[in-house]
Amino acid sequence: MEKIKIGIVGYGNLGKSAEVAIRQNEDMELVGVFTRRNPTDIKPTGNQIKVYPIADALSMQDKIDVMLLCGGSKSDIPVQGPYFIRYFNTVDGYDTHARIPEYYEQMNEIAIKNGKLALIAGGWDPGMFSIQRILAEAVLPEGKTYTFWGKGVSQGHSDAIRRINGVRDAKQYTIPLETAVNRIKSGEMPELTTREKHLRECFVVAEDGADLAEIERQIKTMPDYFADYDTVVHFISQAELEQNHAGLPHGGRVIRIGKTGGEAQNLQQMEYSLNLDSNPDFTASVLLAYVRAVYRLNQEGQAGAKTVADIAPAYLLPKSADEIRRDYI
Repeated sequence: MEKIKIGIVGYGNLGKSAEVAIRQNEDMELVGVFTRRNPTDIKPTGNQIKVYPIADALSMQDKIDVMLLCGGSKSDIPVQGPYFIRYFNTVDGYDTHARIPEYYEQMNEIAIKNGKLALIAGGWDPGMFSIQRILAEAVLPEGKTYTFWGKGVSQGHSDAIRRINGVRDAKQYTIPLETAVNRIKSGEMPELTTREKHLRECFVVAEDGADLAEIERQIKTMPDYFADYDTVVHFISQAELEQNHAGLPHGGRVIRIGKTGGEAQNLQQMEYSLNLDSNPDFTASVLLAYVRAVYRLNQEGQAGAKTVADIAPAYLLPKSADEIRRDYI
């Protein structure tokens, strides 16, 4: 079997999960990890995995089919995406929802110029939840769709907090408000603001002497991340963070309430849910399915940027069309 050759950019939680997940896909092979840190400080779980400085990536264009970008959405992917798509097919999990259209336009223009293919905003939301929102509205055009996240750790939001001056470490939990969920599950179709659907709870380890009030102000007013939510900030010790907040669970649900049947107005409900022990493990697994799709589509001659809405599910499986028709339809 000819294997898809993959490079990983970034070796945080997502990069580590991707390295392990690649070994669960028989048609994939990890060429190496690329990092801004000193490569000798990176210790992949696979003994034979090589680690390179990011600058070395350009000399390996003929050895890598798809580059998986595992940095954060706040400041890594907006820089690394436009850079790497010039030289490689890419897959990323950019998750700043409000900025996806402009990021798409930028990536699409560069990818087309260079004959490369980019999957942007993959993962589970945006990603799997995006697909469910599309399917739900297509099936039930008269109705409302609601998305709830958590309770769980948001990697992107936690990373955004850690980048604030004076923050040593942080975890952020997204918590759905059960009052809103219960209204919807009972058949209501309320108009809900962002603030009425979720609470954000932050556990922050500050540097010695840091201005705690200023850190809290920057968190609560951060656009695209916290400004539109009720946000609670707790300052705790590193030991407490490691003891009580070591895991990375997450999950959520997409609920569509709709009406069908003309005057009968039959109430219909569609729901898709996830319950994840490890957010980065699951996210990495989703992104690798789209690595496969990007590789196959580019082999067919396609270039430009795509989201999960643009890719047929058949491209995600390492199976032929005949096998899919036989086993899944």
